[in-house]
Amino acid sequence: MNIYWDSFKTFFHIGIFTLGGGYAMIPLIEEEVVNKKKWVTKDDMLDLIAIAQSCPGVFAINIATFIGYKLRKTRGAICTTLGTALPSFLIILAIAMFFSQFKDNKVVAAMFRGIRPAVVALIAVPTFRLGQRAKLNRYTIWIPIACALAIWALGVSPIYIIMIAAVGGYIYGRL
Repeated sequence: MNIYWDSFKTFFHIGIFTLGGGYAMIPLIEEEVVNKKKWVTKDDMLDLIAIAQSCPGVFAINIATFIGYKLRKTRGAICTTLGTALPSFLIILAIAMFFSQFKDNKVVAAMFRGIRPAVVALIAVPTFRLGQRAKLNRYTIWIPIACALAIWALGVSPIYIIMIAAVGGYIYGRL
């Protein structure tokens, strides 16, 4: 099968069946591109996730773009990016067209309330998996906790956290 069509179709399916945004997509992307299709290795996937997180923009688009680029350079990136973005675009377009008809519907409101816990779980699972792969342990777990608290409680810009992490990682690597 044509790799361009296959990558578009794979990311389109992931995009259309994932609730909760980019982080909720991680398990599905990993299952498809690492385990089933073997387009990237687990280590490469972890690196691509780290790069996608540190780049501006939508995480799901970033990770799809980087995987596509790794597969087939620019054309691969275009295919995976369109495959990821198109379902959301079409769904939002449909919602926008019909929103006024069901915005006050109690059934729809109840469905969205019911989806929330599942979305939290879909985001929590890849977060824990990333922590395991990053080899977090009792000596290093304080780092992401301190960063999250600094951003949330003290209002520290994530840019500063990223810059400090880069310098710290460089120093740690040199030692």
